[in-house]
Amino acid sequence: MSAVTERPAPGLTGARTGAPRPAAEAIWCAVTLTVAGAAGAAAIVIAYRRAEWGAGGQFGWFWAGMLVFTLPVAWWSIRRATSARLRMAVLIGYGAFTYLPKLLRHPSGPLYHDEYAHWGQSHGILADGRLFEANSIVRVIGDYPGLHACVASLASLTGLSIWQAALFVLTTAHVLLTLGVAVLAGQLWPDQRIAAAAAIVYSLNSSFLFFDTQLGYESLAIGVLVWALAAAIRATRATTVPSRLGWAGLTLLLAGATTATHHLTALWMTGILGLLAVVCTIHSIQARELVTPARVAWALTSGTALIVAAWLGIVAPRTGSYLDPYLGRALDQISGLAGGDEGGRELFSKSVLPWWEQTAAYITPGVALAGMLAAVTLWWHRRYTDDPITRAGTSALLLVGALYFPATLLILTPAGAEGARRSWAFSYLGLAIVVAPVVVALLDQARHWPARLPARFAPAGPIAAGTGLLAVCALMLVGNNAAGMNPSYRFPGPPVYGSDTRAATPEVLAAAKWLRDTQGGGFRLVADRYSGLVLGSYGEQHPNTGSESFPAYDLYRAKPGQPISPALLTQLRDWRFAFLIVDRRMAEQVPDINIYFETNEPLRHDGVPAFDRSQLTKFDSMPWLIKIYDGPHLAIYRFDFGSLDRTARRDRPAREGNR
Repeated sequence: MSAVTERPAPGLTGARTGAPRPAAEAIWCAVTLTVAGAAGAAAIVIAYRRAEWGAGGQFGWFWAGMLVFTLPVAWWSIRRATSARLRMAVLIGYGAFTYLPKLLRHPSGPLYHDEYAHWGQSHGILADGRLFEANSIVRVIGDYPGLHACVASLASLTGLSIWQAALFVLTTAHVLLTLGVAVLAGQLWPDQRIAAAAAIVYSLNSSFLFFDTQLGYESLAIGVLVWALAAAIRATRATTVPSRLGWAGLTLLLAGATTATHHLTALWMTGILGLLAVVCTIHSIQARELVTPARVAWALTSGTALIVAAWLGIVAPRTGSYLDPYLGRALDQISGLAGGDEGGRELFSKSVLPWWEQTAAYITPGVALAGMLAAVTLWWHRRYTDDPITRAGTSALLLVGALYFPATLLILTPAGAEGARRSWAFSYLGLAIVVAPVVVALLDQARHWPARLPARFAPAGPIAAGTGLLAVCALMLVGNNAAGMNPSYRFPGPPVYGSDTRAATPEVLAAAKWLRDTQGGGFRLVADRYSGLVLGSYGEQHPNTGSESFPAYDLYRAKPGQPISPALLTQLRDWRFAFLIVDRRMAEQVPDINIYFETNEPLRHDGVPAFDRSQLTKFDSMPWLIKIYDGPHLAIYRFDFGSLDRTARRDRPAREGNR
């Protein structure tokens, strides 16, 4: 058996391979990628403009822009003759370029649902310096201030706006995520091409371009997770106590930073470290040199689990109740589907995606499965030649990557679709790192094909292999993003009711400004999901869209003349709600994402508006509501609970007289 040895971080450092032509190679690479990057950025801008103007063709232009840069990057980073420094520069450039789609999508402010919440939270920290403040849009993010504190601190130190500081933090985090995947893969295999291939394959997942580039806590935390795992592998490889303690300490420090930033990422980190510990323990039965690495892995798992448990128990006890309904309902719906019940999702229902994007989305899981099976085969053939840490680490990451496939079942359920998409960013990490050696092995095998082919076909072998892998890369990039991101999130366009990315219409922005300027900020108000986003961020209010324990949507559901639940009115009064927001489009249109208030709302979702006009205009005649703002679609009412009390006192003698 080979001994466990410390290893540098391939992909970032290491000896140069191939002929020493650094200057010419670097110049040619820089020219190639500069031209490709400029052409790609121009094509993406054209795609966005065509989408905004309704001219069509945005999908083709967008992917032409992405592929014209991605494919040369894949070639330069995985080619055998590329030097270590140039490979690192190429990956840095790739990380920066892949932030462009989100940056160009809306460079001036928040756009996605969670961005409004994180933007407002960062503003609050900059204004008063207080962490852990409650957030009315996403109720648990106040318990995870890592991103907000980072953004607010940078804004305070530099004088940048919150949004500008956020863009700097997120772009840096995105580049470090790209490099981090290469470094993590480099801890398992010494071949720098495998490290680069892992980074490229990981970038094909559905979260990389849009979700993990938004102003959200996962965008920062997932990069920290990757570097923490790289430090953990380095700790298991350490051969001296000081080195082992140093890398272990860095791992736990990064684990603490991850825990303070995002709950799901911290849980995934604990699980991956636990898998590594279990696999090292099993392998140590035959490979005694893995006994110490297994102990290190268990220590890191225990330390990380203790940090996460302490945070969840002391700082963020609401997290469990926040996450539970999503998974619980998804599992119930899967059970119902298995039993023949209705209620599943129709994939790409009423989608505007072109046929080739939808086809790619259906094919990609099969391609991923083929890659995973090839990775298992390669792992089996090399199980006696790889060093022990590589064997154990690969085994653990194979298990992580395998989680990608059962998660796809959640896509078939309304409650689980969002969770499935969010899980892919983590499971794809395992998938990318174990598939990367397969990519390099195929390219190496192709170099030997000419000896087995007739002379006139000799050059075709390597070219065919490289072209085929680039085609698979393009297919996975298109298919994963088609499956994971709604077109309205990817492209601009005219206002659409019920779309988070198109909620900030001029009317809603004007109403938010009016309310803040005339009434002040910091008021509690009842609102639907979309007006609540804008009023809670730009308007600096505290919206509530309702929940099972606070069914605020019952205000809207009540028919004219039907009494409002006294318990709900008591909640509104005791919790000092000041305003009610009514968007009359709820009676005219169906939300684009099929949600009016919140995910588990008890409303109809069958393609027909859940409300009628009378339900939304009845508030004009209620004595305990005073209309203070009336726009084309939006109305704002002020609660007058004193009037409600007076009405109750007048009604009480009449009821007593009747008795």
